[in-house]
Amino acid sequence: MGANSLDRAKQAVRAQVWDALTTADAVHDASVHGRIPNFKGAGQAAARLAALPAWQRATLVKAVPDKAQLPVRARALEEGKTVYMAVPKLATLKPFYLLDPAALTVPPVEAAASRTAAAVAPTVEVDALRPLDLIILGSVAVNRDGARVGKGAGYSDIEFALLTEAGLVTPETVVVTTVHRLQVTGTLIPTTEHDVGVDLIVTPEEAIICPNPHRPSGVDWSALTAEKIAAIPALAARAGT
Repeated sequence: MGANSLDRAKQAVRAQVWDALTTADAVHDASVHGRIPNFKGAGQAAARLAALPAWQRATLVKAVPDKAQLPVRARALEEGKTVYMAVPKLATLKPFYLLDPAALTVPPVEAAASRTAAAVAPTVEVDALRPLDLIILGSVAVNRDGARVGKGAGYSDIEFALLTEAGLVTPETVVVTTVHRLQVTGTLIPTTEHDVGVDLIVTPEEAIICPNPHRPSGVDWSALTAEKIAAIPALAARAGT
């Protein structure tokens, strides 16, 4: 499948899920199209995740800054887990907020919000992170094989690649996405070498273990435009070495 047809196929899956969520009134946003769905029941999904052994073992968690995963981030901080949260669009040379529950000056649910984190948490570079127990992704759609699509910007895949190259993603690291049940699709999701698969899908109703999800081995530079590299300082710094 060529790049253009692959992009069209992914976009068709996104549109299908966005339409289904809209029809079911399953999101908090006025319009879900073009974004990671802030789905109703995200708190229940976070509670279901928190009951799992992979969560209970984890002390170091990397999470996306999306609203749908706010209950997961807040719960992690409440339980004393250290949370690294991506700076939106990885727009700084130090592209992660370090949310240390022992150092928070505001309640966990506030600190876990992206805007508040920007005000209260220091940013750290990739090399300052420690090996991750759990990685939390947002998704638009995911299937039971662990293939997923985000909103199409590619930041989660780039983050994962940077973390992998830095030795922070180990075979023991568990990759999770929390979603509404309507985001779990039976439709084939086409993937490329740089797409990150998930080990675990958690909805408000169930936890789904995915068999042998794909993990990229590092940054796929051939898939990145010069503009994309220039827009992400942590990438640009590596490109120059």
